[in-house]
Amino acid sequence: MTESLVFGLTLVLLGGVCQGSFMLPMKYAKKWRWENAWLIFSSTAYLILPWLVAFFTVPQLGNILAHTSRTTILQTLLFGLGWGFGALTFGLGVDRLGLALGFAIILGLTAAIGTLVPLWVLSSENLSRSQSGLIFLGVVLILVGFSLCSWAGKLKEVALKGETRSVSNSDPKSFAIGLLLCILSGVLSPFGNLGFAFGSEISRVALEFGTSEFYAANPLWAVITLPLFLCNASFCVYLLIRDKSAEQFLSSPRHYYLLCISMGALWIVGMALYGSGANHLGPIGSSVGWAILMSSMVIVANVWGVVTGEWKKSGRKPLQVMGFGVLALTVAIFAIGLSKR
Repeated sequence: MTESLVFGLTLVLLGGVCQGSFMLPMKYAKKWRWENAWLIFSSTAYLILPWLVAFFTVPQLGNILAHTSRTTILQTLLFGLGWGFGALTFGLGVDRLGLALGFAIILGLTAAIGTLVPLWVLSSENLSRSQSGLIFLGVVLILVGFSLCSWAGKLKEVALKGETRSVSNSDPKSFAIGLLLCILSGVLSPFGNLGFAFGSEISRVALEFGTSEFYAANPLWAVITLPLFLCNASFCVYLLIRDKSAEQFLSSPRHYYLLCISMGALWIVGMALYGSGANHLGPIGSSVGWAILMSSMVIVANVWGVVTGEWKKSGRKPLQVMGFGVLALTVAIFAIGLSKR
């Protein structure tokens, strides 16, 4: 049991490292607009690689999907669709509300809903009082950590740009719309994990057909990322047409394609590791694993920000606030990990 626990937690943490790192290659494709890079990324991460990985690692993939109930398949696809709309409203909400407040609301809701809903609906009978307390403490620390990291990001932005204007001084209507979009994104973004939790029949059928436990989540990811791809690709194509940016595919360096493909590879490897790790963590794995994934992802992303010079010349205070945020997230990981013991 202890070995399985350590192995599962390790896989989830490694998944968080990949998830926290997948945006890094995009920094080096500066001549591409967002829609150019995101279309290549989403095609790789949400469509091509999930099905390739499932095809090569899951025997009898067609039979597994055929023997899974239609209700589960439809439910998983609908969760994926919600996940896709959550991804789209993320960018729109942050653009109106600002990075600090936008990230705090979206990531806080995503972590809390993605952790607590599967816990209450699917696994509440498996929890002791001490486990519930540790998981609740972990979620509170995650909310605190996300808020501090978001505040640090705002302090950095103000320090680097020399701005003192806050979002509260902006147009009230724009703020209200941005707040609504961020809340909507925070509610919809956890649908990826809800789809993983409520679509677990696909993984169970995969095990029955002889799939290794390590790869059992792969057919589930292939199904749930399909509508995620459709949402993101449709929006990217709309922007490419509206902004006439499709021509950049022909005029930019070829290695940009490799950079964005590597983003997709990091993303899907991260989700595959999370899926395998969560399966090893038992009945509450989708809740415990999600909380740890989100925390480790933000920690790694902030570390990369420091390493690549994003925080250079921002001053001491933003780094100190970010350090406290990372500390809160680290303690949250340990608290939630202890709940499994």
